[in-house]
Amino acid sequence: MICTLYSHHIGFDKITLILQNRYPKAVLKFSNQNDSQIVEMETKDGFFGSGSTLTIQYRERKEPSYQIPEIDGCALTGNLRGLYGYVDSLQSKNEKVKSLFLHKIQTLNSEFSIQQEKGQTKDLKDLIRQLANDFEAVLFVQPKTIISKSDGQHFLDQHLNLILDTNGDCEIENLDVNINSIYYDKNQTQISESQLAWKVQSEKILEERNIKINQYLPYIEAENEVVIRTPKEIAERVCVLAMTNLVAFSTISGEEASEYLKSYNLWDLVTPNEKDFLTNPTDQKKSNESWKCECIWTLMFALNKIDDLGFPNELCSLNDIPADDYPVSPDKDPNDFINSVSEARSKAEILALNDLYYRLDWACVDARINGIEMTEVHPGVVYERHYALNWLINYNEAAWDDVTCDT
Repeated sequence: MICTLYSHHIGFDKITLILQNRYPKAVLKFSNQNDSQIVEMETKDGFFGSGSTLTIQYRERKEPSYQIPEIDGCALTGNLRGLYGYVDSLQSKNEKVKSLFLHKIQTLNSEFSIQQEKGQTKDLKDLIRQLANDFEAVLFVQPKTIISKSDGQHFLDQHLNLILDTNGDCEIENLDVNINSIYYDKNQTQISESQLAWKVQSEKILEERNIKINQYLPYIEAENEVVIRTPKEIAERVCVLAMTNLVAFSTISGEEASEYLKSYNLWDLVTPNEKDFLTNPTDQKKSNESWKCECIWTLMFALNKIDDLGFPNELCSLNDIPADDYPVSPDKDPNDFINSVSEARSKAEILALNDLYYRLDWACVDARINGIEMTEVHPGVVYERHYALNWLINYNEAAWDDVTCDT
């Protein structure tokens, strides 16, 4: 294989039209394989020429977009997530271009590989250049080909200039990242002043604390697109988490917690994962579940039971919550707590926090991928609070066990 082109644009027909115009005497054969469309082009060099065969295999995302969702059932989307991770793991001598490249990867919607099966197709470099330009593509290129710029696998821009290779080399100073308004409008309406303000404020906080900023991370959802969990839902979730937390720290047994929740008619609110934990609270499960302190802390903040969430550079202390405000205790009916809650913090305040933790979480993931110790914040605290905030805003309409912290 010579290279694979990735583009924000889609259009297998556009590829075949370019082939027909450049090689009017060529024979094109079409086929399909799984989710890919394939065109095989046979050409002859003169009457007695042995000819050549070039194969282009094309596929596109099921739902063209300008972002990479965590899950959408599309094989190409999964490949793009892997591509993003691979590029993110590479060192670069031009961090600006690398950041632009990572942003461009999130906008990609199609992929097509070019392979010389037989002979040598005439003016192949010019063909690749035209495809790259017309599709505003980035190219993943193998070494020792007619367009190679490095001794190992590497990436080129639409002008066939080096974006990045495994040595971190780069020969450009900028990389265009364009978004087709058709895809953009389909996925998100015009950016609101609030969305812009949240992003600006979050990045200001990160900058003040010397935390890496990815200025190309998308905006979070607008207020009119979000339905915050009700105060009652939040209070119920806190009660269940508070009981599993007691088990996580070996204060009570899983059986005692289960009986408590059943006796107060809260068992139906316990998730499948939590029931599994309470049934068999191994040391490893307790360790994992103990992190939910941060979720409890975040949800109690959402219910105005805590005045200051605090910065995630240290662990929270549930002991700082007054006993009268804590949802469970041996002699307390948790339904009293649930019924006493009538309001929560505003949607705007919760979304502003969600934006901040979204960007903090990205910085933590970026540091982990690049083998850098994150000292400005505690990655575990960031993740758990981000998790709770995503649940609060009904991110992807996920139930508690299924919440994701996409970055």
